[in-house]
Amino acid sequence: MENSAPKKTCCESIRDFFTSAKFLIYMGHALSTWGDRMWNFAVAVFLVELYGNSLLLTAVYGLVVAGSVLLLGAIIGDWVDRNPRLKVAQTSLVVQNSCVIACGILLMVVFQFKEQLAEVYNGWILTTCYILVISIANMANLASTATSITIQRDWVVVVAGQDSSKLADMNATVRIIDQLTNILAPMLVGQIMSFGSHFIGCGFISGWNLCSMCVEYMLLWKVYQKTPALAVKAGQKEQHEEQELKQLSPLKESENSQSPEESSQPLMNETSVVVKLDSPKQRDCCDQVAEPVRTFKAGWVAYYNQNIFFAGMSLAFLYMTVLGFDCITTGYAYTQGLNGSVLSLLMGASAVSGICGTVAFTWVRKKCGLIRTGFISGVAQLSCLMLCVVSVFAPGSPLDLSVSPFQDIYTHLIGQQMLPEAGNSFTSALTGENTTTTTSAPAEDLPTVKTYMSVGLLFAGVIAARVGLWSFDLTVTQLIQENVIESERGVINGVQNSMNYLLDLLHFIMVILAPNPEAFGLLVIISVSFVTMGHIMYFRFAFKSLGSRLFLCCSPEQKVETDDIHSPPTTV
Repeated sequence: MENSAPKKTCCESIRDFFTSAKFLIYMGHALSTWGDRMWNFAVAVFLVELYGNSLLLTAVYGLVVAGSVLLLGAIIGDWVDRNPRLKVAQTSLVVQNSCVIACGILLMVVFQFKEQLAEVYNGWILTTCYILVISIANMANLASTATSITIQRDWVVVVAGQDSSKLADMNATVRIIDQLTNILAPMLVGQIMSFGSHFIGCGFISGWNLCSMCVEYMLLWKVYQKTPALAVKAGQKEQHEEQELKQLSPLKESENSQSPEESSQPLMNETSVVVKLDSPKQRDCCDQVAEPVRTFKAGWVAYYNQNIFFAGMSLAFLYMTVLGFDCITTGYAYTQGLNGSVLSLLMGASAVSGICGTVAFTWVRKKCGLIRTGFISGVAQLSCLMLCVVSVFAPGSPLDLSVSPFQDIYTHLIGQQMLPEAGNSFTSALTGENTTTTTSAPAEDLPTVKTYMSVGLLFAGVIAARVGLWSFDLTVTQLIQENVIESERGVINGVQNSMNYLLDLLHFIMVILAPNPEAFGLLVIISVSFVTMGHIMYFRFAFKSLGSRLFLCCSPEQKVETDDIHSPPTTV
């Protein structure tokens, strides 16, 4: 009796892991994400530096990026669906890195010759450079969106096969890579710009993206070779067969319908055939103008018809919040007296909390199932965010609804001479000085615990909520991966990105309408309200999928997976 296959040694197992398609995807994603995080951090700093420490260019860049993804998300996703996987991945990779390299070189030129460019044609050349920087950076972001849809929403699913647990582990690992690079990459490029210069920082990022592009290109090719399923894309073969049938059917009909008398008149038949073939071409040329509009409409309709529509909407509603570690929350922290050192520690704690959320996702999913994991994560996030609501009314909170939310806008438009109290109030909030004339008690007599209790509760809630947030994000991501048919993955994920950017854009508009620290507490309450509405949408989806079983505790063998909602979605 022959023995079974010999057991692999430890060295062979390690070698197989480091050469597997799964590990190669991790490596490619780490390189891509590292470059993205460095660039996203640096470009904001570069634009502020270029425009005289003003946030104008940064705000314009953010608006252009959000608007572009909002309008083109469905079109990008449709392009991903219509083309072969390898072509899409390689094209988006090359376009993304090439745009970053070109933008970095252009910024180097501007930093080196800014004064000379400002004198040419009354500064129009410099303004043109600003427009080019924002436009090229926006193209890089659109290509990055295509890369994200291709790799994280499609390739990962194919590599994982039909194994839901393997897919969950891969999604969690990808998210951990995101968290780590989100901390380490800005630290690296920040140190380079601090000890060097912005010119050196631009050069370093351009060089990194050039080298990274070559390595990522090779890794994609290796993954494609190791996973034959990537070469087969649902929908493309059927479309090809349909086109062949359409081309053959007119020929067969013409052959069958021709009589001997008709075949003796070739000139008339040829003419009629030419007329019949030209008219569709003319219609096709006219329809090309409206093709993007039809694609946009079809993508949003397809997204609405998905079984996981409310799950996707629930994730998008979480973007309508100021309770994150972005420039808004950081700026508010500065107004409350927190310095950069404390904020860096808080950002590190936030990243650790996010990693804990990704680890908790894999464990809870195995115990309770995917749909219940999203419900549990939502409850955990909302429970932690209650600390943020309490912080609004805690001692030390600057909440003052009697202050006009447009006070700072009036200050900038009219001038501080017209509104000295408003200007002094905002300036004192930024510097941490107490210049209020209505308080007679000196600042040192005020208890310190009251000063930091509000902001402490705020950040405690934000950091603790990251566990539920990232677990919920992974849940919705896997629901979309498993329940959207392969031929629509690109367009559905493109529309999902558009929805995320739309709610993110609305939260920036909300801050613009109420920019002063006295109104930040109101923004916190609005943010928690939107997060609550998002989780209510998910509860509706979960209850519709599982019914009363949603509240039943199941063992790993009895858990209800997403098979309950695997019915084919309505296509457009």
